[in-house]
Amino acid sequence: MFILPSLFTAAGIGAGFFAILQTVEALTPGADAAQRLDWAALAICLAIPFDALDGRIARMTNTTSEFGKELDSLADAITFGVAPALLALVWGFRFLPETVSPELVRPIVEIGSFVCFLYLLCGVSRLARFNISNDPQPQNPGRHDRKYFVGMPIPAAAGLIAATVHCVYGIPIPYWWLSILWIGMVGLAGFLMVSTWRFWSGKEINLARTQPFQLLALMAIGAFVLIRFSRGVLFTIALVYMFSGIWARAAYSWSRRRRQRSVRQGTDSPALGSRAAESSAQWDETGTAKDRNSP
Repeated sequence: MFILPSLFTAAGIGAGFFAILQTVEALTPGADAAQRLDWAALAICLAIPFDALDGRIARMTNTTSEFGKELDSLADAITFGVAPALLALVWGFRFLPETVSPELVRPIVEIGSFVCFLYLLCGVSRLARFNISNDPQPQNPGRHDRKYFVGMPIPAAAGLIAATVHCVYGIPIPYWWLSILWIGMVGLAGFLMVSTWRFWSGKEINLARTQPFQLLALMAIGAFVLIRFSRGVLFTIALVYMFSGIWARAAYSWSRRRRQRSVRQGTDSPALGSRAAESSAQWDETGTAKDRNSP
C-alpha cells in the first residue's frame, strides 16, 4: 500500500518528462512544432490529477511518509516548474517570424527568457514555503468552512500555461505584441505563487460522504466534457481559478478600506465610532480565527 501513492507521483514525473521531451523536439528542424507543443501542454494538464490523487490516496490508506512528501515536492518542481517554464519559453518566443525586426525580437526573447526563469524560481520557492509552513495563513482570510492555499499552487500556475497553449492547438505565437502579453501572463502566474493571497484548495470536499452512483455519474459527465471540449474548458477553468484569487484579494482590500472609513467617519459621534470599531475588531478577530485550520 505504501507504494501506491508513489506510483501516482511517478506518473506525474513521467508526464513532466514527456512534456520536456516534446518541447525540445519542437525545436528540431522539420518537426511539427504545433503538435509537439500541444502534446507537451496535454501532458502537463494530465499530471495535475495525478498530483491531486497521490496525497488523497496516501491519507485514505494511511500511508503518508516523509519520503512521499519529499518525492511529491521534487515531482512538482519538475512537472509544474521546469516543464511549463520551458514550454512557455519555446511557445511564446522561439517561433517569432523572421520578418520581425531583430532589434525588436532580441529584447523580447531576452526578457521572456528571464521571466520564464522567474516563474521557475517562484514555483520552487512556493514549494519550499509550503513544506516548511506548519499552519500558513493568507493575508485575506475567507469563509470559515473552507480551506485555502496561501498563494496560487504551482499545479494551477502550470495548468494556466499549459491550458493556454492547448487552447490554440499548440500553434506558437506569431506576433511580437502577443509575446509581450505572454510575458505579462507568465510573470503574473509567478507573482501569484509567491503571494500570500488566498486560493481555494477544495480540501473540505469529502468524497466519502458522496453517494457512489452520484459520484460516478458526475465523474462520467465531467470526463465527457473535458474530453469533448478540452481546449475551451481547461482554459476557462484555469482563468477562473486565477482570477478568483485576484478577486478575493481585491474584495478583501475594498471591504477593509470601507470599515476603516466607517471608523474614521464615526469619530465625530462617540457612540457610532465605538460601535464601528467594535464591529471592525470582531470581524478581524473572527476572520483570522476562522482560518487558523486552513492549510
